[in-house]
Amino acid sequence: MNRRIGVIGIVIEDPKTASEKVNAVLSDHGSMILGRMGIPRPEYHAGVVALIIEGTTDEIGSLTGRLGNLPGVTVKSALTSKTLRKEQDND
Repeated sequence: MNRRIGVIGIVIEDPKTASEKVNAVLSDHGSMILGRMGIPRPEYHAGVVALIIEGTTDEIGSLTGRLGNLPGVTVKSALTSKTLRKEQDND
């Protein structure tokens, strides 16, 4: 399967109620997450999570779809237009 690399931005409007559900979804898709940065903004009752991901379009769609269906969660993604292929070892 061809894989793509990209960025997913997640805005959580009410972290007290949604963070646990967001973390459960991210844990289910943990194998495709290369990096994660979370910025809590308690004074605004909001939080932002940025993910660097690598996966197939189906895997990425599953992750963003599940996150986007959570109440109070907004998701946007940007993916490379090229598919990734690992270089073969020349040994």
